[in-house]
Amino acid sequence: MTRKVKILVSGRVQGVYFRLFTQNKAKHFGIKGSAKNLQDGRVEIIAEADSMAIEKFIKWCHKGPITARVDHVEVTELEHDEALTSFEIK
Repeated sequence: MTRKVKILVSGRVQGVYFRLFTQNKAKHFGIKGSAKNLQDGRVEIIAEADSMAIEKFIKWCHKGPITARVDHVEVTELEHDEALTSFEIK
C-alpha cells in the first residue's frame, strides 16, 4: 500500500547537507517526494512510497547523516492525491 507522509525534522539539520543525504537515502528506498529548508530551522520532507520503505526512511530520519544532529522528528500522514515522479531538493 502506498503511503504519503510529511516529515518535519528539527535539530542541526540546515547547512549540513541534510537535504542531499535525504535525497540519496530516498532514492535508495525508492521514495518519491521532496525536501526543503523551513525558515524556522527545520527541514520538511514529503515522502511517498510503499509502507515498508516509508517506515525505513522515517527510522533513518531519526538518525540523519553524520553531519547532522536530529533532535525531533514529527510525522503526519497525508492524502495520497497525486503520484510523485522523483525526489527533489527545493
